[in-house]
Amino acid sequence: MIEFINEGEGKLVGIRVTGTLSDADYREVLIPRLEAIFAEHGKLDLLVHFDEGFKGWDLKAAWDDAAFGLKHRTDFGKLAVVGAPNWVDWCIKLSGFLWKGEIRVFPAEELAAAWRWLKGET
Repeated sequence: MIEFINEGEGKLVGIRVTGTLSDADYREVLIPRLEAIFAEHGKLDLLVHFDEGFKGWDLKAAWDDAAFGLKHRTDFGKLAVVGAPNWVDWCIKLSGFLWKGEIRVFPAEELAAAWRWLKGET
């Protein structure tokens, strides 16, 4: 499941992910909302909070994630990844060169620090 976090506003966007992400999570929730925010604000700064219930992606959702990320790889200024499992951290490090923006990974207990970094307060 993907849900938008209220702390984000304007070009600052926060999402929380939990469980196993599906194609519907991308098609019905994430992609339409992010596309609307891109249309309104241009580049976005994104925080992705992986909660303790996160299990991964189903195959179609993994494809959706990769395709959307590649399509918009120049449209993100900053990406803060919070609480991701180690295997997700490694995937980010391996594919980070594809992104044009800045990426930082934070442990789960540093959610507030991730927001401060995203907002340029640190």
